[in-house]
Amino acid sequence: MPKSATGADQDSGAPDGRQVLVFALNGAEVRLSLDPHGGVGGGDVPDLRPTTMLLDYLREGRGLTGTKEGCNEGDCGACTVLVTDADGTRPLNACLLFLPQLHGKAVRTVEGLSAPDGRLHPVQAAMVEHHGSQCGYCTPGFVVSMAASQLAGATDHDDRLAGNLCRCTGYGPIVRAARAVEGVAVPDWMAERLPGSGAPPFAPESADELADWYLANPDATLIAGATDVGLWVTKALMDLPKVAFLHACRDLQTIERTATGLRVGAGVTIAGLRAAVAKSHPALAELLRRFASEQVRGAATIGGNIANGSPIGDGAPALIAMGATLHLRRGAARREMPLEDFFLDYKKQDRAPGEFVEALTFPAATPGLQCHKLSKRFDQDISAVCGCFNITREGGRVTGARIAFGGMAGTPKRARAVEAALLGKDWTEATIRAAILAFGKDFAPLTDMRASSAYRLTAAENMLWRLWHRSQGAATSVLEVRA
Repeated sequence: MPKSATGADQDSGAPDGRQVLVFALNGAEVRLSLDPHGGVGGGDVPDLRPTTMLLDYLREGRGLTGTKEGCNEGDCGACTVLVTDADGTRPLNACLLFLPQLHGKAVRTVEGLSAPDGRLHPVQAAMVEHHGSQCGYCTPGFVVSMAASQLAGATDHDDRLAGNLCRCTGYGPIVRAARAVEGVAVPDWMAERLPGSGAPPFAPESADELADWYLANPDATLIAGATDVGLWVTKALMDLPKVAFLHACRDLQTIERTATGLRVGAGVTIAGLRAAVAKSHPALAELLRRFASEQVRGAATIGGNIANGSPIGDGAPALIAMGATLHLRRGAARREMPLEDFFLDYKKQDRAPGEFVEALTFPAATPGLQCHKLSKRFDQDISAVCGCFNITREGGRVTGARIAFGGMAGTPKRARAVEAALLGKDWTEATIRAAILAFGKDFAPLTDMRASSAYRLTAAENMLWRLWHRSQGAATSVLEVRA
């Protein structure tokens, strides 16, 4: 009977039992047997489920308790580990990594940062010298993130460490320790050797294979970066009996530049997208800088962000304002639609059973795009309101307007009445005042823990004012405010 790379019988969808997972852990090869019907074993033993989290395996199966469990949702960074594959090394949250995602890769925990003879890694030594630890609970995650930055030669420490939270030391000593190792040689013991691995467990190896399997198993859960699905397991305690991991579908992870725009595969990470559009779409890249944390951006995919359908996801408002087109696939059939048409209602999208997001396309440049994110914290926080404006002007008159918001409705939504109030009008204060009145026609936002309805509506209106004042030369960036 033919088998798919996901380990399921292609004609019946029945699970096919155990599959082998191979990865390196702190320099030593690990081989595990994964069983969709298994329990929660530990060590190099069978009966680990494909939905076992790396964090649980490290702490319970291997006794590597330096990797801490704090929030267990990718917010605090205490569980940060280094993951190396053919694309390089990046810090990721072990609490949001399912074991099959590690196949063929190398993992290094805080226990693996020091040399075999006990010498400290430079970042560990710097944390001691600069008094960067008090209670110490967050320290392992910090030093792993700092080791990733040192390996990459990065000096944007505020961004790189935004995914690691500390409640007692204060960030000053930690940032000073990070600066102290800038330019210091990376220890030779940090070099990784990727293991020979074979076929990935529970993972199709191409979009074609995924399309065939998902058509036969439309009730399955597709897992890309797991930054959202992981919480279904860690927080909602859901059982996911049938899964397919998408990390091996390399053809979903490409960015193609055409004569008219960019085609971005659904499997492209937020970090990869941000790097690709830094010059052509700086406003989008700046918004993505505030997308969660370094650890989450290195795992989360743009396709997952869209397919999730969250009304407060930051990707959709920008892409809608840019005029993005969504490409869907079901078996051999493909269709496309304007991205805004994909979102039908709260957590409801125009996607048939067995259909998945394959790619996005958007213009090669959107010079009129500006994005404003309002959240209680500047870094690593969920938007109360995210407004994205793509307004073009010629001769002082508005010739184009695409405006989209997150957090203002049950779905990401265009402000069509506001757009109509701007189109064809002179770009003046009077025009803005008139357009402000149209927000009430477009939105009736909800009140929740992040903001009241009235606050959201006023904030959205003020974002248009901010846009206008910026066009008049006023300084409007919150980063320009100094005490």
